[in-house]
Amino acid sequence: MEDDCRPLLNSEQTAENVSHRGSTDSLDIKNKRPFHVEPRNIVDDDPQERVSAEAAILNSRVHYYGRLTGSSDRLLSPPNHVIPHPEEIYIYSPLGTAFKVSGSDGASKNPSIITIFAIWNTMMGTSILSIPWGIKQAGFTLGILILILIGLLMLYCCYVVLKSPKAIPYVDTSEWEFPDVCRYYFGKFGQWSSLVFSMVSLIGAMVVYWVLMSNFLFNTGQFIYNYAHHVNVSDSEFGTNGSDRVVCPYPNMDPGGNLTLSTLFLGGGNETASDSFERWWSKTNTIPLYLIILLLPLLCFRSAAFFARFTFLGTISVIYLITLVTIKAVRLGFHLEFHWFDSTQFYVPEFRVFAPQLTGVLTLAFFIHNCIITLMKNNRNQENNVRDLSVAYLLVGVTYLYVGVLIFAAFPSPPLSKDCIEPNFLDNFPSSDVMVFVARAFLLFQMITVYPLLGYLVRVQMMGQIFGNHYPSFFHVLALNILIVGSGVLMAKFYPNIGSIIRFSGATCGLALVFVFPALVHMISQKRQGTLSWPSAVFHSFLIVLGVANLLAQFFM
Repeated sequence: MEDDCRPLLNSEQTAENVSHRGSTDSLDIKNKRPFHVEPRNIVDDDPQERVSAEAAILNSRVHYYGRLTGSSDRLLSPPNHVIPHPEEIYIYSPLGTAFKVSGSDGASKNPSIITIFAIWNTMMGTSILSIPWGIKQAGFTLGILILILIGLLMLYCCYVVLKSPKAIPYVDTSEWEFPDVCRYYFGKFGQWSSLVFSMVSLIGAMVVYWVLMSNFLFNTGQFIYNYAHHVNVSDSEFGTNGSDRVVCPYPNMDPGGNLTLSTLFLGGGNETASDSFERWWSKTNTIPLYLIILLLPLLCFRSAAFFARFTFLGTISVIYLITLVTIKAVRLGFHLEFHWFDSTQFYVPEFRVFAPQLTGVLTLAFFIHNCIITLMKNNRNQENNVRDLSVAYLLVGVTYLYVGVLIFAAFPSPPLSKDCIEPNFLDNFPSSDVMVFVARAFLLFQMITVYPLLGYLVRVQMMGQIFGNHYPSFFHVLALNILIVGSGVLMAKFYPNIGSIIRFSGATCGLALVFVFPALVHMISQKRQGTLSWPSAVFHSFLIVLGVANLLAQFFM
């Protein structure tokens, strides 16, 4: 009886046997038992078609290899020529039907147009709200030039990241991400530093989301309260007259020495809102705390699959913002005067020393380097990756230019100064504006669904690296989420300036993941291949210096 239970061959292996197993060692024995049906063995394209006797014989042959040895022995796993290609594998049902396996190639791949808009949609984040403010800080002419230049540099660095796994010889890098490339070249330091800077970008985005959600929730509630109680707040805001009012939330009452209250303040200053409502519905004191009740439980969900269903809202919100900007620009008209270096009462110079603030914002606005390899893996035509990436960056740059230029040009000066353009340009429209109310309400709902996704990404990367488990325990996850939420609440209360938050987080993560690591990886790869030239070394060294200067400049603005 013992002999009947033993495998046909002894399961003991010598070191020499193991070293000569070749490629079969990489395949698990349980994966060596597929059911294979050649195309000719299926009568037509119906996947439920009955299979032939030839297919049944092949199935028995594959199972035979698995019975030669014990379940823990992989020495006599089916050889590679017996295992069919992924596109030829079918799952065999006990009822005798064959189901085609959807592999990673073929139908599951996306055409170029889908890949391009996936990149566009991924990059189109909250930064679009700060582009007009960034252009104002740099100056209209210089801002446009910087946007184009930073876009090109970010595109090139993203191209370097995309090509970096393929430049590594003798290693299968098909499943690698950029942190794996950094680990290959720089060891544990590269892996952990890339993780830290990736966390900076994600947590920075979550902080910006909390500030914006507080802003949108406040204005949405303010609109509903004023509409229900027939409150007219136009007399208590600095702004223009007419149906398309533009306001200056924090005006400089005397920027040129002769500006008086009557020139900007249109109407009386009587306070009409209820003191009780203002006390319990404050943008910085209460709203950030109210959001904890809703969002902290959502962050503790084990899976973020439910929230991933709402990612399409990002595309709709961007399209609505573009439509809103277009309508406002048509109704307001253009208000431009060119003063190259000197500011005036209503206009800013074309070249300003605050230009690094725009470069910091754009570093995050064009940032997609930590996930571009994954996005491009799903492109059906891999030979078009560079072209599709370039087209996607072109679309993103055109979108940013369109929104930034129109908002800046249409901002009514006079009577308002261009310096009144806010880091969130929606703040330049009153809470009573119906179109802006719709934009705020829609963006609020979108951010409520995206915020748990960002928290999930932070948890997976951080917990996976530290504990080797994406969900080590509820208390581990709760402690992490409290830290993330606490940072958002503190910033929303004490420093709700999304422009500065975006530029600091963008310059910080961009230092490593956009400029330093891609440039070093490219130079080291070329040096090992013997193709590194001095122009290439100078240019990529300049990128490193540029990344460092971009971060340092944020502290002096």
